[in-house]
Amino acid sequence: MRRVTVITCFTLFIFILAACADTTTSPSSTSNSTTETPATSIQTNSIPGIAGTGTFREYPLPQTNSGMMRPVIDHEGRIWFGEMGHNYLAVFDPATQTFRQVTPPHGQNGIMGLLVAPDDTIWFAEQYANYIGHYYPSTGKYQVYGLPTLTVPDPGDATRRLELPSAPNDIALDARGNVWFTELNADSLGRIDSHTGVVKQFPISRDRSVQKLNPYGISVDPRGIVWFTEASGNHIGRLDPSTGKFSFFTMSGPTDPLMEIASDAHGALWITSFSGGLLLKLDSRTGKFTPYYIPHSGNESGGMYGLTISPGGEVWVTVTSDNMIARLDAVASHFILYRIPTVGSLPLGIVLGADHTLWFTESGKDKIGMLKP
Repeated sequence: MRRVTVITCFTLFIFILAACADTTTSPSSTSNSTTETPATSIQTNSIPGIAGTGTFREYPLPQTNSGMMRPVIDHEGRIWFGEMGHNYLAVFDPATQTFRQVTPPHGQNGIMGLLVAPDDTIWFAEQYANYIGHYYPSTGKYQVYGLPTLTVPDPGDATRRLELPSAPNDIALDARGNVWFTELNADSLGRIDSHTGVVKQFPISRDRSVQKLNPYGISVDPRGIVWFTEASGNHIGRLDPSTGKFSFFTMSGPTDPLMEIASDAHGALWITSFSGGLLLKLDSRTGKFTPYYIPHSGNESGGMYGLTISPGGEVWVTVTSDNMIARLDAVASHFILYRIPTVGSLPLGIVLGADHTLWFTESGKDKIGMLKP
């Protein structure tokens, strides 16, 4: 019996939450190796959105019900993504406009986070099969790194115990070649030394817990510090790999489900929330939060999901609830909005190509989308 908490393209349809209320900040800690870091925030209302101009193209997948999540792009410009609906690791080649789908070993329809290594091999998190996979496109071979299972009491039957996967979710690479990932069920971070294959666990909470925090997104900043979001705990977490110590930053107020996280070239952290149209910035040096609220329809949550940052510092997001791609212009204090032609496309992941083209998954309509601003 398996029970995994994960925000998939199916549950996003019903994940409608109230908009964020006034925010102040307070530090919090959940680990005996945690330091409390003061944080401040600036309260702001929704900032204007202006219509952007650009060219969209959309490429239908061979099948329906693909269950696409996060895309990544390799050095040849090919877009890789997982298809949770069909147990595929898939790639789209814009040059030939063709798709190729391969089946991961022992897969259980659970590919979530992916990354492209410098050698154009693909790392991915197989959440349900409970492993981190490494795929070599030139040979078609895989290396699999299994993760621990958890034995916990069954909340519905005190006489039984459940076996649960660690449930790896998002994945990131540091400058030393270490692969970092979040583990939803285990409330932990994991690390694979890609040179030795050694897997190390970093429990976030003092007591071993299951699904209390739901560590979700993960990113490594230019200094090698690991940052992550907690979808349940409303925290931004920081792990210093050299000491093993965690620090946490929290904006008080309603608990907003924090999703993707990315570090820009200056070390600032950007975070999307699937509630209230909130895009959040955290200054890693001062601990100051700056929230940006995107204008959105009153009938939806204004939820954002996907996030990518250009080399020049442009912040792009998918506005999943309102069927848009958006860019924040922090200097001019407005969002630039690009409405996707296909209604109900449910944009989720997004990635930036070398020619400043945005590629994104349309999980509601089983398409790969392209935007050239």
